[in-house]
Amino acid sequence: MSMFSIGLSGLNAAQNALTTTSNNISNVYTPGYNREITVLGEGSGGTQGVQVNDIERQFNQYVADQLNGAVSSSSALDAYQTQINQIDSLLADQDAGLAPLMQNFFSSLEDLASAPSDPAARQGVLGAADTLSAQFRAFDSYLQDMQDGINSQIRDEITQINNQSEQLASLNREISLAKAKTGEAPNALLNQRDQLVTEMSERIGVELTVQDGSSYRVSLPGGQPLVAGTESYQLKAVASASDPQRVVVGYQDPGGGLQRLDEDSLQGGSLGGLIQFRSETLDRTQNQIGQLAVSMAVAFNKQHADGYDLDGNSGGDMFDIGEPRVFANDANSGGATVTASFNIDKIEDLEAADYEVKVSDASASPPTFEVTRKDTGEAVDASFDATENTLTFGGVTLGIDDPSALADGDRFEVQPVRRAAGGFDTAISDPDKIAAAGETGASGDNENALALQGLQDEMSVGGSATLSQAYASLVGDVGNRTNVVQVNLAAQQGLTEQLSAVKLSESGVNLDEEAANLIRYQQYYQANAKVIDTATSVVDTILGLRG
Repeated sequence: MSMFSIGLSGLNAAQNALTTTSNNISNVYTPGYNREITVLGEGSGGTQGVQVNDIERQFNQYVADQLNGAVSSSSALDAYQTQINQIDSLLADQDAGLAPLMQNFFSSLEDLASAPSDPAARQGVLGAADTLSAQFRAFDSYLQDMQDGINSQIRDEITQINNQSEQLASLNREISLAKAKTGEAPNALLNQRDQLVTEMSERIGVELTVQDGSSYRVSLPGGQPLVAGTESYQLKAVASASDPQRVVVGYQDPGGGLQRLDEDSLQGGSLGGLIQFRSETLDRTQNQIGQLAVSMAVAFNKQHADGYDLDGNSGGDMFDIGEPRVFANDANSGGATVTASFNIDKIEDLEAADYEVKVSDASASPPTFEVTRKDTGEAVDASFDATENTLTFGGVTLGIDDPSALADGDRFEVQPVRRAAGGFDTAISDPDKIAAAGETGASGDNENALALQGLQDEMSVGGSATLSQAYASLVGDVGNRTNVVQVNLAAQQGLTEQLSAVKLSESGVNLDEEAANLIRYQQYYQANAKVIDTATSVVDTILGLRG
């Protein structure tokens, strides 16, 4: 090979290296960009000179997978923290919380006991009761708004995930076509695809496998593919089969069928964080508020009924309360209608929990049922009254209109207290109707007023806690969960930063290094140009000798 050819190969190599370096510098702040290097080698086939073997992308799949996993976990915890902070702030507020309002209510009962016939004292009780009940309803409304907000956010997350799945499948197609044409995939497309996987990991935990050496397959932790080669599969926001007011994630399988995904399988990413927050904290908080409201209403209504008002009549209900809710699973084949009410005589069995009731043998006489507590998975004892067609457990009674219409496997979700606080209200508007007197019924009698005041020290919540203790436990429970999430998030963010630094050290652009490369490759270019100049001089000299 002549000096001209050798010099030209060097110029070409230098030009490629300068172009690669310039591209690195230009994309130093481009998200997902991976630094490139020009790989040089000796001329092939025994020829002299240099050749460009590859423009190599500095990308470590193992590190990228680790980072994507960390990003997914951090995003889930961040979404969880954003939501739980709202509840923590609501419950812990010294002015807007239930604790001071319950104390004000009991203080008003103390004033009533001191002057049972005083109209001002009686009006004070009603005012404090109205304020307390309004706050219960406000809490319920706030938490239900959060439930509705979670539903909306789940829909939005699913829309974004579906868009990303379609883009990934499209990039798989473009990369395959490019590789078929040139033998190599364009680095820009590879960067876009890897960045898209990272962005998807921020929304949901995924598993990535590389097929045929280049095509990406992205799956949910349960194995369902979101992207397989050039095909993408859709998630869908659907109503829960057991609770139509709850949005869950459905999967459109390759055969066109729709399956509702188990919430436990949807971990990681903001979608997983939202779902985990809802099941672990939001549902539990609503149930605890509802349990507190029902326990208080039942205890006061019972005691109030034992007293007499200023007209000498027995006391009526002091508070109204929301009823338990029952939802028939949409897969039920039977036609029985089930309703629910509180079992006042067993209200101490009432828990801050939801239940699944399954018909295990509809043909038995009487039919048999399996009752499971949803938050713990524990089996719950239940008794069926064949005369009344009722099933009793956990402080509630289910009424079945026609047991013969039940079918094996029918399921019903029972939410005894989830929305009970939303119906909490003062049932008395006339101060004279407050039953402050005992059996004597005299206007100055305070026997029942003292008994009502004494309920603040009764273990009326689940038979194991006073009203104030139950509320303090709720506040502490949410506070502890908030702290745990904050600590876990800080630790996960630290891990994410470490992995980001590792990835940056391998794939990131270092401006100082690239600036040095510019000088180095410029000198390389100039040196090869000098070779060509020298070759020209040699040729000119030789031609001059002939003259």
